[in-house]
Amino acid sequence: MWFPGRVASLVRIISANTNGIRSAAKKGFFDWMKQQAADVVCIQETKAQIHQLEEDRALFFPEGYHCYYHDAEKKGYSGVAIYARTAPDQVIIGMGNAEFDAEGRYIEARFGNLSVISLYLPSGSSGDERQQAKYRCMAHFLPVMEAMKASGRDCVICGDWNIAHKNADIKNWKGNLKNSGFLPEERAWLDKLFDELGFVDGFREVNQEAEQYTWWSNRGQAWAKNVGWRIDYQIITPSLKGTVKAAAIYKDERFSDHAPLILDYGYPLQP
Repeated sequence: MWFPGRVASLVRIISANTNGIRSAAKKGFFDWMKQQAADVVCIQETKAQIHQLEEDRALFFPEGYHCYYHDAEKKGYSGVAIYARTAPDQVIIGMGNAEFDAEGRYIEARFGNLSVISLYLPSGSSGDERQQAKYRCMAHFLPVMEAMKASGRDCVICGDWNIAHKNADIKNWKGNLKNSGFLPEERAWLDKLFDELGFVDGFREVNQEAEQYTWWSNRGQAWAKNVGWRIDYQIITPSLKGTVKAAAIYKDERFSDHAPLILDYGYPLQP
């Protein structure tokens, strides 16, 4: 289901892994983004330093949006960004961990008591070294989320978490039980976020259907056969439970191997 219209009284937040912001731009991402009238757009895997985008400011810094980037030190790798129609009160760069802040994985925009975060958790699919890095990042980020909850702020953590949570979130769950992204340890970590800390999977607040995927491998016919994974989330603090009014995964166009995740919230952007 896709809802093209935006209700003026709702806050629309989009999360999108572009797998290269310049590549996605060539496929029409920014034209589409402007049509959504989103209040905040969180982007992951920009794969660009901000200075590389200065050559086409009209495209990458569209009129009407305040743009903030956290780049990886390594060129063509990782990186997150936030585009906001309202200027935030504060922008926080990094999750407070030197290893992962050098990879450009966390940026937070604060609007009153609302925090909107663009997060890109590491992938472990390339081998054990990166899987161990993923576990280190998860171990660091759990207390970060505990602190978010304790702060009393209303937080929306958007991004590519690189973990499918439940069997319904992955097409071939039996065949992936030993693969990064669906390992028992990774899924248990999400269980702790949701069941013990009380964080909420925003999409599942309003959509409980199976086969609601956000990523498809470029191998074989994964997209054509809808052999996908739901690894992109908008995870919200317990204080925001019940505020999600609509949710959709946009698949009419393809900007990358991920699909944008769009949620509308019944929340005042400037309390």
